[in-house]
Formats: sequence, C-alpha cells, structure tokens
Amino acid sequence: MAWDPSDSVGTARSGRADLRGALHRLRRATGLPLAFAGLVEPGPGQLRISELQGNRTTALQGLAVRSGNGLGGKTVALARPCWVTDYSVSRQISHEYDAAVAAEGIRSVLAVPVVVRRQVRGVLYGALRAAQPLGDRTVGAALEAARDMEQTLVVRDEARSLLAATRVPEGDSAGAWEEVREAHGALRALAPRIDDPELRAELLRVCGRLSGVTGAEHTEAEGVSRVALTPRETDVLACVATGATNAVAAERLGLRPETVKAYLRSAMRKLGARTRWEGVVAARRAGLLP
Repeated sequence: MAWDPSDSVGTARSGRADLRGALHRLRRATGLPLAFAGLVEPGPGQLRISELQGNRTTALQGLAVRSGNGLGGKTVALARPCWVTDYSVSRQISHEYDAAVAAEGIRSVLAVPVVVRRQVRGVLYGALRAAQPLGDRTVGAALEAARDMEQTLVVRDEARSLLAATRVPEGDSAGAWEEVREAHGALRALAPRIDDPELRAELLRVCGRLSGVTGAEHTEAEGVSRVALTPRETDVLACVATGATNAVAAERLGLRPETVKAYLRSAMRKLGARTRWEGVVAARRAGLLP
C-alpha cells in the first residue's frame, strides 16, 4: 500500500501564521508601532510582503521585493540585519519602493532576516513614522523575534521531512516495519513542539494511521481490548519502543526522567504489563503503536 501522508500539509497558510506570531512578538518586545513581514518565494530570491500590523494603508500589502533592492532586498542579499534612520534619503539602499514606503509614512525602519540552514526564508520589518535612530536594544529584540521564528521553521521542516519519508510498508519486512516504528516515535516526540494546530493534528493523524495499520488487525484477531492511554503515555511508549532509555526519552520529549518513568509506570499498569517490553508489545496488540 503506497501512501503519502504529506500531501495534505499546507505550507502557505502555516507560513503566514508564523509571520503573524513573529510580528506580534517583535512589536511587543520593541514597542515599534508598525511591523510587517514576508517570505522569500521560490525562484530568483524575491520577497513578498504578506503580513502587516499597525499599518494605516495597504500600500505595502503584496509588495514584491527583489533581492538586493531596497532595505528588505539588501537584507535578503546579505543575510544580516539592516536599518536606516530616514528611508527616503538614505544612501545605504536603493529606492525602488519609495512610493509605497512614503504612502505608509515610514521613516525609520529595520529589517531582520529569518535564516534557516544558511538560507534566508523571510524578513521581519519594524518601523517608525519619525526619523529617529533605532538603538541596539530594539535591533536585539527584533533579532530575538527572528530567532524564534527560525526555530519554528526548523521544527516544521523536520515534521514535513518525517511526514514525506513515512510510508506504510507494502510487505511484512521486519526492517521496513522497524523504520516505521522509528518514524512513529519521532513523530510522537515532535508533535508537542508544533505550534501550528493543523500540522500538529496532521502528525497525530499519521501516527494513528501507522499504529492502526497492524494494531486493528491484532486487536480483532487476538481479542485484545482497547486501552485508553493519555497522549503523553503513548509518547513515552513510542520512544521506549525504539529502544530509548528513560533519559533519552526525556530529552526527546522535553520532560524530566522522573516524569517519563511515571508515565511509563502508568501505561504499563493500564496495559497489564510487568516490563517495558511487555508494555510495548501490549500497546502494539492494542493498536496504540505500529
């Protein structure tokens, strides 16, 4: 059975949600009245502004900024923060977008790149409608907002990579199923770190599909009753099923080793298991793990 679980994962909507969150953090941390942002589109390094907060006009909405042009294009080309105190007269940048900037009344502005694996994925802007210098504290706060978004994108990329690589084996190869179980454990560990509810739900749906492929058959054939484990109990068992120790499971799940041990004891009690491995086997028979 060939199945691609990544087909239903949308990128544009989640990317814009990431930008909105980053802009909110930037404005809250810097106090800047205006913030806007865009993602770099595939192809010739073009940035398109899609999210604005605190704007008075729609002059910047949908503006396409080419790499090297204007302040944002310079930021994309150099992959480092850039800022000017008075945009319209600055000699540090080119002026292809002066009309849109003037329409919004922007004077002082900074642009911070969002860089993932040495690739600029987007730019966050913060601006004033007065020609006032932007201090190091403001620039530092904007950088922190960009770093937060970078971490979000790293986790999202990891999730999509796992989804794209996860396939239900067509045969009964032990090696193929071991890969599925490794992917299942990684997906379970990653899901709680995903802020996007749609992507998180997609990860959990894939986990359910993977565990249900053989689990439902075992449950029906062997008369194993369904056991209700909590999400965290299932997360811990999924890690244990890959051979992880309590310490390794704790690191993957962002929990304390003592907490992992407590979840494992609770899951084993519900499954009627005396050892970790008995718990994993019982969970597979109950359709909770692949």
